[in-house]
Amino acid sequence: MLTPGTQAPDFTLPDQHNTPWQLSRYIGKNEIVLYFYPKDNTPGCTAEACSFRDNMTAFGKLQALVVGISADTPAQHRQFIEHYGLPFTLLSDTDNRIRQLYQVPKSLLGLLPGRTTYIINRQGIITHTFNHQLAARRHVSEALQALQELHQ
Repeated sequence: MLTPGTQAPDFTLPDQHNTPWQLSRYIGKNEIVLYFYPKDNTPGCTAEACSFRDNMTAFGKLQALVVGISADTPAQHRQFIEHYGLPFTLLSDTDNRIRQLYQVPKSLLGLLPGRTTYIINRQGIITHTFNHQLAARRHVSEALQALQELHQ
C-alpha cells in the first residue's frame, strides 16, 4: 500500500456514465476519500457503499468527496448506484491498472481484490490509509475519523 505522506498518483478512469474522471481536477478543492473495493452487488461491498451513502451528510460537512473504484464496468456501476441510491462517483478500473498503481494488496490468499481506503488532502497528499477486507463498514468510520483529524 502507499503510505501516508506520499503524493497521490494522478489517474483518469471512466465513471458510471463512462465520462473520464481525473483525480488532479479535484486536488485543491476537496479532501478525497478514495476507496477500492472488490465488486459491486456483493454483501460486503454493498454494506460498505450503503454505509458511505448513509454518512454523506458528515462527509459533506467535512468537504470530502467520496469516490469508489472497482473492476466493474461503467454500466455495472450505474446499476449499482441506481439500485442503492448511491450519491457518489464509482470509477471503472477494468484492467486493475490504478489498483496496482495504488498498491492495493489482494486478500484471502491473493484470490480477491483488496479493500483499501485512502484519504487524500487538498494538497494531493495521502494522509491516512486503511486496509481490511472483512470490516467493510469500518472503512467509513476510519475515513470520517481521519477527516475530522485533518480539520482540527
